[in-house]
Amino acid sequence: MFLRPTHQKPQLNATRPARHTPLAWAMIVALGLLLGGCASLFQYEETPDPTNNPALNQATWWNDFHDPLLADLIIRAMLANPNILSSKAALQQARAILDVNLAANRLNLAVSGSVQRNTADEGPSSVVFRGGLDASWEIDVFGANRSAVANSEAELQVSIANLRDMQLSMTAEVALAYIQLRSLQAQLDIARNSLSSQQETLQITQWRAQAGLVTSLEVEQAKTAEAQSAAQIPALLNSLALARHSLAVLTGQNPNELEAELQAAGPIPQIDAQVANVIPADSLRQRADVRAAEARITAGLASVDEAQKARLPKFRLGGSLGMTALTLAGFSNGAAVASQILGAVAMPILDGGASKAQVRVQQAGLEQSRAAYQNTLLTALKEVEDALITLRHDRERLVYLQQAVSSANNAALLAQNSYNSGLVDYQTVLQTQRTLLVTQVSVANVQTDLSSGHVRLIKAMGGGW
Repeated sequence: MFLRPTHQKPQLNATRPARHTPLAWAMIVALGLLLGGCASLFQYEETPDPTNNPALNQATWWNDFHDPLLADLIIRAMLANPNILSSKAALQQARAILDVNLAANRLNLAVSGSVQRNTADEGPSSVVFRGGLDASWEIDVFGANRSAVANSEAELQVSIANLRDMQLSMTAEVALAYIQLRSLQAQLDIARNSLSSQQETLQITQWRAQAGLVTSLEVEQAKTAEAQSAAQIPALLNSLALARHSLAVLTGQNPNELEAELQAAGPIPQIDAQVANVIPADSLRQRADVRAAEARITAGLASVDEAQKARLPKFRLGGSLGMTALTLAGFSNGAAVASQILGAVAMPILDGGASKAQVRVQQAGLEQSRAAYQNTLLTALKEVEDALITLRHDRERLVYLQQAVSSANNAALLAQNSYNSGLVDYQTVLQTQRTLLVTQVSVANVQTDLSSGHVRLIKAMGGGW
């Protein structure tokens, strides 16, 4: 840059034709060719938004339950659950970090301008206008910057896997909470039916006591059974309210917002038993934690490579073009032009062994990632095997319990009819009713376990197959 004082006030002349000196034209053309060549090699292109990638979306495994309300609640959770929104923000952060590292391989341009007014104790003031254009580019000869980019890309894949894992966890939590709610509704229906039966039996017992056919002892026993059945209903209603609150929070809503929508009872959603019979051999690789562990190994390899190449020379090219004039119009004619092209190389010589130690740090981190990957695979295999064997045994239990319910229902009817005819005592009726209640609740619980087991299997498999 050059400074030339003047003894007259600057005059702006915006209408003068723009004319460049031969030197200015030469420098502009030379620098333009330099910058244009670099820019053609490194066109800036922002990395695509991973959250808009259809592959990131969860498989709609919940449709296998054939429950529209469950599907609607899960979609709401995907859109509004705070934990999912936080994971999406973390993914956007990883994406921005990747763009920062990509920028290190691209051409850097900077434009500057200034106006300086100089005054003295004696004499007129002067004004100087300056403008400049700087360009720089670090030549990644040994690939250190590319290794940093590869590391950021791997970390981005980790963030994508973490988001997918959070989505799967939240959708599974919604499904499990919904299944539990339907189970409580089924148990409430069983309890109310049992209470109705107990009330009918109490009425009959009171009539028989009035006729002198039974003693007051049987009346009191019938009242006790009726009160015990009635006591179960408030507890179930309380559990239902808590389940509705949990579902509302999971879907990003206030606790009471689903009261009306979930008030009506519905069946426990079930999946066809054949769904879990055919599972592809490589399905475990779709698990988010497995993908994240793989990406961490990739990131570890890139970190080791980056640390090793950080010990090698770095080359940098730079150039600048500056113009100084006494007036704005002077930039087009008569401006002083300064240009500079720089080439620099830097290489660490003595750093106390810090660079070698950094390589060892990254290598140790890589070994940790490999061990974590192996542990993740073993854990995934265990979760899948546990879910499969639990489902098989729950199906067997359900078959036997359904047979028990049928027999218990017949026994309760026979006992009630025999009691009404005076052929058996009240203890027989009470025992058969209790047996029926227990077996009906057991069937509802096993159906709940089966549906929950399918959800856990889907979660263990990484979101359907």
